[in-house]
Amino acid sequence: MPIGWLNPPVIPSNLVRVLLDADLWHFGILTSSMHMAWLRQIGGRLKSDYRYSVGIVYNTFPWPEVTDQQQRGIRSLAQGIMDARAQFPESTLADLYDVDTMPPPLRKAHRSLDDAVDKLYRSAAFTGDRERAEHLFGLYEKLVAPLLTGISSPERRSKRRT
Repeated sequence: MPIGWLNPPVIPSNLVRVLLDADLWHFGILTSSMHMAWLRQIGGRLKSDYRYSVGIVYNTFPWPEVTDQQQRGIRSLAQGIMDARAQFPESTLADLYDVDTMPPPLRKAHRSLDDAVDKLYRSAAFTGDRERAEHLFGLYEKLVAPLLTGISSPERRSKRRT
């Protein structure tokens, strides 16, 4: 699911999701294979198209804990994606992200970003999206565990015969 970067005076329609005050750090994480693996597992579908939900996909995504230096690195790699896209000004996002015709500079920029984002989550390389999703689910469980403290299922009362 390609993610665009809009600047005024563009006004997005109600068919898109907008992250106000986002910078290239957000763009880099959201356009990474890590986030896309989460989307494919958590997001809905309409026919075969993914449906991005703020409440279900974005709000539940386990963002990595990073340093300022790591954020700067992701911003730089995200800018590399923007620069690669800019080499093809007549192409739409659909054109640029066609699996069969994706321009090599854009593919290379995404691979570099994906490698860097993966390393924010762990040092060992991921073997694919399934492993990414499994790792993210583990992080999600840790994130929600404090919310579940003190919440227990209602005890079943045995029926008494009178």
